[in-house]
Amino acid sequence: MINNRKPLTEVNRTLAKVSLGEEAADLVIQNGTLVNVLTGELLKNMDIAVSEGRIAYVGDVDHTIGSNTKIIDASGKYISPGLMDAHMHVESTMLSVTEFSKAAIVKGTTSIFMDPHEIANVLGVEGVRLMHNEGQQLPMKVFTTFPSCVPATDNLEDAGAALEVADIKEGLTWENVVGLGEVMNFPGVVYGDPKMLGEIEETIKANKTVTGHFPDGSEQMLQAYIASGVTSCHETVTREQGLEKLRLGMYLMIREGSAWHDVKEVIKIVTEDKVNTDHILLVTDDVYPQTLTEKGHLNHVVRRAIEEGVSPIEAIKMATLNVARYFQKENDFGSIAPGKVADILILDDLEKVESSIVIVDGEVIVDNKQLIHSFPTYSYPEHVKNSVHIHRNLQPSDFQLSTASSASVQVNVIKVIENSARTEKSSATLQVKDGIIQPNLSEDILLLACIDRHHQSGQVSLGFTQGFKLQKGAVASTVAHDSHNLLVMGTNEEDMAFAANTLAASGGGMVVVESGKVLAHVPMPIAGLMSDQPLETVVKQVKQLEAAWKELGCPIHAPFMTFSLIALPVIPEIRITNRGIADVTTFQLMDTEIK
Repeated sequence: MINNRKPLTEVNRTLAKVSLGEEAADLVIQNGTLVNVLTGELLKNMDIAVSEGRIAYVGDVDHTIGSNTKIIDASGKYISPGLMDAHMHVESTMLSVTEFSKAAIVKGTTSIFMDPHEIANVLGVEGVRLMHNEGQQLPMKVFTTFPSCVPATDNLEDAGAALEVADIKEGLTWENVVGLGEVMNFPGVVYGDPKMLGEIEETIKANKTVTGHFPDGSEQMLQAYIASGVTSCHETVTREQGLEKLRLGMYLMIREGSAWHDVKEVIKIVTEDKVNTDHILLVTDDVYPQTLTEKGHLNHVVRRAIEEGVSPIEAIKMATLNVARYFQKENDFGSIAPGKVADILILDDLEKVESSIVIVDGEVIVDNKQLIHSFPTYSYPEHVKNSVHIHRNLQPSDFQLSTASSASVQVNVIKVIENSARTEKSSATLQVKDGIIQPNLSEDILLLACIDRHHQSGQVSLGFTQGFKLQKGAVASTVAHDSHNLLVMGTNEEDMAFAANTLAASGGGMVVVESGKVLAHVPMPIAGLMSDQPLETVVKQVKQLEAAWKELGCPIHAPFMTFSLIALPVIPEIRITNRGIADVTTFQLMDTEIK
């Protein structure tokens, strides 16, 4: 669709001729206020001339206008670089890369740096290549950071695939693979794990970027992590952590996704501590479909920073120029200047960051907030849509946790925290009936299971969780970060078995059931992680899913995202995996029953 994507070396003579008035521009934007992220200025009554998909001239461009030049009047509006998301997982949107890009580009996102480690945990290198290739045919710039931790841990869970140093080394040679995906196994880095250090070494040798993930730890661990070659972190949740990382030379990614709202606290380093913002990036990390349609994509994060007191131009810089510089792409992207790729937004309101026109590679893709170009289709192989492999149909008895005790027992409990990726290790005393440990709905103690869905081993681990407040029914998901086994939670074994079998039959996704009936279902046949349906369909399904969670009694925000992270054994304190209950403070498995 976009035929103007050319390197500067192929078009620099043409751009120079347009600058001199010897040739006419393809497109001219006139009379707007330029958001100059290079100088921190708002420059009024500015024009932009575009040729061959790149910017030829900034200023009075009358001399570049010819009979075939398309002219956009930006009077009363702002001209901004296209927004660039420095860290996100497309899989979390539940959409294919194509469908996600349709939604995000309308909101002003013209480039993403995706880490497809979700699909890598299911399909390995093949999954990464499929998503990467899908992204390369789109108008949005889709850059990839090659997944670093597949599986996320070596001794706590079983994923569908594993990536080794050789895989990363080969992946770094692909066009538009720009670095190493978030290095979640920070203990492995700090204590010299050969695989982790090997991946970092290959990335540095390739002169590419090593992105990080350091949620918490001692100052010594943090400095060892940085000294090993990791250069950023998006897991910062406090002002103090943000300052510490910036002072040590890290790029600080401040996240505002659908479930994780870090801007309000962390942005205080800008609004109150007045730090230099050159190493601060705004990112989404994980966003689900309703957020895309109702709040936006990266523009929502920029808007949140502005709402907290950051100047609009500074906030936009954190989502444009700073990102381009971090990934060594500033020669092409991140600002509006001669020679740069013409990824440009026309904003009606600077503080609301809403784009009325989006220009990509010098072509108008969005006009009056509506897509005006068709997008290419992309098909995934059939086996990718058949990735849920359980040993057999599950029975209610598979969800019964037996004990030798005849009275009551004490158990470890995974306590979730609303709007947080973290969990707390808790405990509860539960009753025993006929040798089976019972949940306690009055105390919000629910049954929890994680089932191997990759290897048909029949492995089912059982535990208990608190914080969701379900009063009836069950929920299940094959989106279960990061290994994406089959995750089930409920008030009774019968509904749990029904929910699990429903997902297995549909190729994966998310489901809510009650009394043997499906209340809501989001089929996600692409690796059990993404829908193959249009955005509008998925949004409708997700709204039904949210309503069904509430119908079961769950009051928390974005419960299915919180639920999907309950199996992630790289963020403290306690998780469930297909192997059992994992203590993430010690990286050891533990029994559910405390004996």
